[in-house]
Amino acid sequence: MIDGSTSKTLRRVCWWMSNGRCAAKTVARFVRHMPANITSAEFCRGVTAAVARKYSKRHLDLYAAHPEERLTASCIVYSRLRREIWMVGDCHCLVGDNYFDNPKPSEQRLAEKRAEEAHRLIAEGKETTESLLAHDTARDAIIPLLIEEMQNQNKTYAVIDGFPIPRQKVRVIPLDFSPWTIVLASDGYPFLRPTLQESEQALAAQREEDPLNIGKFKATKAFHPQNTSFDDRSYIRFRV
Repeated sequence: MIDGSTSKTLRRVCWWMSNGRCAAKTVARFVRHMPANITSAEFCRGVTAAVARKYSKRHLDLYAAHPEERLTASCIVYSRLRREIWMVGDCHCLVGDNYFDNPKPSEQRLAEKRAEEAHRLIAEGKETTESLLAHDTARDAIIPLLIEEMQNQNKTYAVIDGFPIPRQKVRVIPLDFSPWTIVLASDGYPFLRPTLQESEQALAAQREEDPLNIGKFKATKAFHPQNTSFDDRSYIRFRV
């Protein structure tokens, strides 16, 4: 499962597609061709090199100083030979009834800030739910903070962005040889359920009850009126 990160700036590494999509396609290409017996450490080094090759040498100083300009993706991989799940970045999974996630340290704090700003704007009559859905000024208010927090990328949390991934920030889940049902998903599914239908139903209920994502569940972005989710989503379930 691969999830490209939403761009925070207008600069594109690949001019014909968004940075998030370019990152996701680059990671997917590496995963398709990597050896079956690859280790998690080898995966991190290899996928980092694959993304780094997308950067022109004359812009390396820019990408080193400004992580918000990089191709960035999260990825969760199941290694059949090693019976391990590798979580790089913001993703989550179910192993049987056991839930695992790997959130960014600042994500909830910034979601709280956005929710506070949205509630303030509505209470003061400056915005409505409908106007915020059309143009999320509460998210605009936290964009500088989101960019600032990206300075911690591959320092306090791991992502795939063409720069070295700190191995201690990659979550590795070993499996024994019991039979397991596994669900891997992106954070576009805030409520991970044992089936895709149940996960979609939970997402639809969230959209109906709190389309701004500023209530019980808080996120750094709202549902867009023309979309069925507030973020890209991927979901896969299989048995091993």
